[in-house]
Order: sequence, then structure tokens, then C-alpha cells
Amino acid sequence: MKRLLEGTPLRTGVVAAVALTGALLTSTPAVATADRAAAAVTETTAAARPSNGKILYDRISGGHGTLKIRNGTSKDGVVTLVRGRTKAISIYVRARSTASIKDVRDGTYRIYFTTGYRFSTSKGRFTRGALYQRFNDRLKFTTTSTQTTIWTLTLHQVKGGNAQTSSVNPKDFPA
Repeated sequence: MKRLLEGTPLRTGVVAAVALTGALLTSTPAVATADRAAAAVTETTAAARPSNGKILYDRISGGHGTLKIRNGTSKDGVVTLVRGRTKAISIYVRARSTASIKDVRDGTYRIYFTTGYRFSTSKGRFTRGALYQRFNDRLKFTTTSTQTTIWTLTLHQVKGGNAQTSSVNPKDFPA
């Protein structure tokens, strides 16, 4: 099974993108003091988790291209676009969610992604169960007076998908 990679030039003005966000709220019944402390730590950790679609890094934006990301995995993910040797944009995509970057500049990008649990914003990495990968194909964004590029990526494997990925050494991942 491969991941899905779709690209479609659309007429300007017809571009529509959807970013789904959600939060899981839980309530904890009255419990012993030790259990309450553990619940408080869990709630604090959950509060530190970036929101779905949060741009974590933005050095090259201001274009008209759109990148839609579907994360059908049980892990959160971070997708990073690299142009040449320069890290351009990184976006956080929560598990079983969709997010979009709507202002990708024209150019050709290599797409890296990592999935895992407990994302550390200070380190720019997941601290549990992290996998590091990149799409083998590069994505080209082009804008004309009548068209703009929209790419759709899936971080999960799709039956009949058309995109292959390769593992990346965590040291080589653009954090």
C-alpha cells in the first residue's frame, strides 16, 4: 500500500480548503489525591499539544499554492516542506484530522513528515514513538493568472495510493 499524492491546478478564485480542528474534553470523577495529581499532569500535557493546523515554522510563504494533508493515523504528525536546502514551512496535523497550508510559494519542495506522541515544541520533535519519513517525489507549486496548484497528501497508507515514502534518519530530519 502507498500513500496518496494528488495535485490539481485550479482556476484562481475557485480554491477552497478545509482545516478541521477538534478537541477531546474529558471529565474526571472525584478520586484520591494521587489520582488527581496524575489527572492534572495528563491535562497539562494535553494542553501543551499544538492545535491542529498550527504552523510551527514559516520562512517561505505568501504564495497562492495549497497543500492539504490528511492524517488518518492514530499518531499526531508534523509535515515539513523543504525548498532546496532551506526549511520552508512546518504544520502540525493531529491524529485522524485534516489540515491545510494555503499560502505556499511557487517552487519545488521535498516533503518530510514525522508522526508520534508527545510533541515537544522546544525540540520540534515527538518524544514518544516517533517515525521520520519523506515522500520520494517532490511537489511543484505553480501559479499563473488563471491557475494555482493544490496538492493533497495522506500520511497514512491508502490502497491504490501513488506515493512512495522513505525512512529518514532522525538526525537528518529538518526540525
